[in-house]
Amino acid sequence: MKHHDIILKYALENAVKYDGKANEKAVLGKVLAENPDLRSHAKELIGEIQHVIKEISSMSVEEQKKKLEEIAPELLGKKEVKERGIFDFMGIAEGQEVKTAFPPEPSKYPHIGHAKAIIINYELAKTYNGKFVLRFEDTNPKLAEKEFYEIHQENYKWLGIKADEVVYASDHMELFYEKAKEMLKKGHAYMCSCSQEDIKKGRFEGKECTCRILLEEEHLKRFEEMFNAKEGQLVLRLKGFMQHQNTVMRDPTLMRIIDEPHVRTGKKYRVWPTYDFENAVMDGEQKITHRLRSKEFELRNELQRHIQAALGYAETHIFEFARFNLEGVESSGRIIREMVQKKKLIGWDDPSLTTLVALKRRGFLPEAIKNFAIATGISKAESTLTWDDLIAHNRKLLDAQSNRYFFIGDMKEIKIENAPEQEVELKMHPDFKDRGTRKLKVHDTFYISKEDYKGLKGGNLYRLMDCLNFKKKGSKLVFDSAEVENYRKHGRGIMHWLPAGRDNVKAEVLMPDKKLVKGEAEPAAMGIKEDEVVQFQRFGFCRLDKKEKGKLLFWYTHK
Repeated sequence: MKHHDIILKYALENAVKYDGKANEKAVLGKVLAENPDLRSHAKELIGEIQHVIKEISSMSVEEQKKKLEEIAPELLGKKEVKERGIFDFMGIAEGQEVKTAFPPEPSKYPHIGHAKAIIINYELAKTYNGKFVLRFEDTNPKLAEKEFYEIHQENYKWLGIKADEVVYASDHMELFYEKAKEMLKKGHAYMCSCSQEDIKKGRFEGKECTCRILLEEEHLKRFEEMFNAKEGQLVLRLKGFMQHQNTVMRDPTLMRIIDEPHVRTGKKYRVWPTYDFENAVMDGEQKITHRLRSKEFELRNELQRHIQAALGYAETHIFEFARFNLEGVESSGRIIREMVQKKKLIGWDDPSLTTLVALKRRGFLPEAIKNFAIATGISKAESTLTWDDLIAHNRKLLDAQSNRYFFIGDMKEIKIENAPEQEVELKMHPDFKDRGTRKLKVHDTFYISKEDYKGLKGGNLYRLMDCLNFKKKGSKLVFDSAEVENYRKHGRGIMHWLPAGRDNVKAEVLMPDKKLVKGEAEPAAMGIKEDEVVQFQRFGFCRLDKKEKGKLLFWYTHK
């Protein structure tokens, strides 16, 4: 029996729990939980389960337990059960060949949604020692733009993706023509000369086109004529089923004429495959075994499987997951392009966007994006995510690796009477002594934020972080003590600061809403390298975008 071993282990487990008597429905539930793809074969499985239960019913409970220990000791708690992996639901057997692909269209900058799709396909290949293909789906010359081929590859390299193969669909035009003729010869497709309006109306009403009934010779003749015809004059259509509930299957177009130069092939080709035909052929030709993609393509799955079957390709196992975008973040390439042109956005790396170039420039780490993508799981259930969901993963990494500095945006100069001259030594990181320290010479004049200054109340004890304690007496600020223990007993507020003087560094921080916070940072900030992410204490994590003469320009990452 095909599923005998799986059924046997769960039948034995159930029998051991219930005095040697297994329940067929309970066993069926366990089998389907491990192999969801078998749900359509439930009736067949019931028969196999009944046979196995009969087989073990003559055994004593001890014999059942001994047998279970031989074949599945983890069900008896004899060894630690392996934690369920993100890809376990796909039912991939150990040693099974796995080849995955991610096929971006080179028409816009990739965003965090693309990142999730490429990461999980790449991780799937790595998990099963398989291969990963990056394939540019560039068979619409109106959309493919030269700059985006390199942009996509740079972005994915930054994410840590190392493709085993980089492929361009536009390099395989002769293959598409060959497969188109094969579809015609096998009776799976036909050449249609109807207008776009008539085609659209026929598909909506479920009426077959009269072009379907032409002889094979006429279709092949029309196919050759297509290469010299006018745009819209002829199209290759699938011979599907015009009353199909899935409207995608109602004789969709497989190839059409586009009179537009291609960025890679120029004017060499005029007849181009549609997304579905190109996708099905390339997956089949490259022997892609598995693909994970967002469920916006779910209805197209049936069509692509149909094309692969018609051409004799092995079926690519495709699994869909829910699309996600962060709440309130624009992801449409068309809209972003328009907003950039109208100067409503700085560019594709605007700090309000989730394009990978924007996240990188703000200071998000590729490892955080990977962790976030995997944590969202592979589910079809729609979910609304916020910046906080992504920030939590990034903060965890930045908190451990970012050096600390003082920066004050809206400053107020104060004088603390009787404060001693001293050299204050501050840790670069509170948890790592080997990061070293920075030193500040101070006396009685300091900069603090205006917000902190407004909060000072008479008689209360306050502390300048790692420096001194003081009190407000009337309109004056007066030194109290240096020891932090005094503050811990009676303190009401701790604040960051800068020594008043010329040694501080001019600094500006661009916020996500594109407001610019201008202020000063401590002198040691001059040692920060461009692209380094640091923590300005009590302000947030910031990435140094650029060094100018006497000024540092940062992008705000997050709190």
